[in-house]
Amino acid sequence: MAGEVRKRWQPKVRAKAKQTAATSQGVMIDVRAQLGYAAPAGTTDEARERHLTLALPPHHAGRLFDAQERGGERQMRQAVADALKDVYFQQHGTRAASLEEVRMLGVEHIEFDL
Repeated sequence: MAGEVRKRWQPKVRAKAKQTAATSQGVMIDVRAQLGYAAPAGTTDEARERHLTLALPPHHAGRLFDAQERGGERQMRQAVADALKDVYFQQHGTRAASLEEVRMLGVEHIEFDL
């Protein structure tokens, strides 16, 4: 009986947690990876290892969940890179406005928490 309760209850709990993260709370990310970026006029920053722990806003959480459901590693990697660009490099639009692209290479560790 306990197994049946878990089987039916767990998907509902997960769905509610995802919905909350994507609409109001966001997610925490802990990532250690080679990160680099491209800026205008062909300038680039060589990728270097960074270890970041950040709170990602709900719209980024929603995009991550969408990429996860589509099952695309490439889409998930791009969603994380875009989130790091917005939150870490551009600090929600307050700096580095000319930054064009963030590249996430050589991911050593990545973990999400709701």
